Amino acid sequence: MAEINKTNYDEGSIVHLEDTLHIRLRPGMYIGRLGNGDNPGDGIYVLLKEIVDNSVDEFSMHFGNRILVNVEDREVTVRDFGRGIPLGSVVLATSSLNTGGKFDDKVFKKSVGMNGVGTKAVNALSSSFFIESYRDGESSFARYERGELKDSGRGTTTEKNGTLVRFTPDVEMFGDFAFNMDYVEQMIKNYSYLKRGLTLILNGTPYKSENGLLDLVSENMAETPLYPLIHLEGEDIEIVLTHGRSYGENITTFVNGQHTRDGGTHLAAYREAIAKTLKEFYKKNYAPEDIRQGVVGAIAIQIQEPNFEGQTKTKLGSTYMWEKQEKNADGTVKRGPDGAAIIDRGPSIRSFVNDFVSKNLDNYLHMHTEIVPIIEDKIKASQKEREEIAGIQKKTREGLKKANVYNRKLRDCRYHYSDKAPKGKEDELEKSSIFITEGDSASGTITKVRNANHQAVFSLRGKPINCYKESRKKVAENEELNLLISALGVEDDLDNLRYNNIIVATDADDDGMHIRMLVLTFFMKYYPDLIRRGHVYILQTPLFRVRNKKETCYCYSIDEKETAVKKLKTGVEITRFKGLGEISSNEFVDFIGEKMRLDLVKLADEESIADIMAFYMGDNTIERQTFIRENLRSEEELEDVNI
Repeated sequence: MAEINKTNYDEGSIVHLEDTLHIRLRPGMYIGRLGNGDNPGDGIYVLLKEIVDNSVDEFSMHFGNRILVNVEDREVTVRDFGRGIPLGSVVLATSSLNTGGKFDDKVFKKSVGMNGVGTKAVNALSSSFFIESYRDGESSFARYERGELKDSGRGTTTEKNGTLVRFTPDVEMFGDFAFNMDYVEQMIKNYSYLKRGLTLILNGTPYKSENGLLDLVSENMAETPLYPLIHLEGEDIEIVLTHGRSYGENITTFVNGQHTRDGGTHLAAYREAIAKTLKEFYKKNYAPEDIRQGVVGAIAIQIQEPNFEGQTKTKLGSTYMWEKQEKNADGTVKRGPDGAAIIDRGPSIRSFVNDFVSKNLDNYLHMHTEIVPIIEDKIKASQKEREEIAGIQKKTREGLKKANVYNRKLRDCRYHYSDKAPKGKEDELEKSSIFITEGDSASGTITKVRNANHQAVFSLRGKPINCYKESRKKVAENEELNLLISALGVEDDLDNLRYNNIIVATDADDDGMHIRMLVLTFFMKYYPDLIRRGHVYILQTPLFRVRNKKETCYCYSIDEKETAVKKLKTGVEITRFKGLGEISSNEFVDFIGEKMRLDLVKLADEESIADIMAFYMGDNTIERQTFIRENLRSEEELEDVNI
């Protein structure tokens, strides 16, 4: 019989946390993730973005056309020349949740930050946070440590109007973090592309765009477009469009100046609008996937009170251009006969984008007739290849299903990224993962200890073919890759992706590294958007186990191993793991659980996929030989177990 819990649950059990303390206790609710700066979605970049967003919103309201951003080691300083926070509200606006000036759309229209959380999260998650507001010769400041107010005051100043923020993310929250300046620079560039007339100065270097999204796409294109970039602008919308020769789609999206890395309703509407408009223009029933194959472009929209999925604002969830409660003259909410609030809704984002693209792209094509046959030739070529490949893949898969190969290779999970989330299971969908392993031994180990709710396992047999060197037809005939495509659910559309995280889990030896490169080559060539959208990872597994009679340490590098040896001191036993199958199930459970280490596979928009694949997977050039020699480690360095 289970023991009865006799703990009292009364008024004393109810705990109220101060706003900043709650942020520190539950940072994921406010910034999405912590991280150490290796990933562009890590929290330290969210903190920087939250502060810069406020300055950009000032510019959007026509106050201040310069923003100074300095990042020195771990300290960040942002100075804008907007209106400045009202002097009597500096402390309140930086420490009390749901407090801010952006709830009133008369003061801030179409801004990014709308929920009164951003600056408070930066304050709470910083070891030091200083803010000073300058307004008409007066100033007000506040200084905090880990969200706790240490000093504040008011005075006079000769500074121009605006706001200064200086903060250092807290190592207690983010660990041994470091800002990757490539990520910071790209963030600043994106702001300049979206806000023409605004100059952002990062560590002394100015960034300013004259042509908006046209500059963004043209500067970042890694291949020569098939025709000149189409650039169309309207009220609250701007788009760029062209086609390249690569597979997949590469569309960058923004809302109110915010880079929505994970897309959302505006991206879905733009993809639909491109296919619909070109289909109607050519008066032929071309498939959407053929029309969009090789599309490169961007879309930026401005909406009121955007609804983003998560505080990190990387995916737009809004359905309408605006959606707000109607108010009576006295400020109270208008209600219908049933007592429900009356909602004032603007046009849907879908119809807004469709109407703009349909009208303006159609007009553009009628005026620039020289590109019309180029686009149609591209569509026809994609259609011909797709139909040929689809037939080959169908035949291959039918043969595999008859042989019951599929069920032996995939150990599926219960919840998938493409599912509608059951109530209370939303996190399971976000955590849904598939481990791509080599051989039965490794897949068996992972299968024994995985969380079957959201972790699936796919077992490769031997080495996949080198997609860089083979034709698309040859790839379509490959059993292993066909089954992998089917397991992922991306035969027809990436929106059907069944797993949020695609994790390549191969052995830490030469064969494992080669298989990893072959799998990544497949994704890069035919499904690059899986990488661009941040779905593909490499699983880190321990190289060494260092232990004595009292303690065991698992080490992922030679440096970690040496540290562990010094820590354990005497009676040390060192084991070098070369294969996942060598690690027992009891040990492996931590390596794919809460302590799992993943390396995100990154692919910047400006990086040429063709050049990357040619370097790593093409002919053995002098350049590659030089790279290998310069980065080669000796066998002793890699093994290094006899201490």
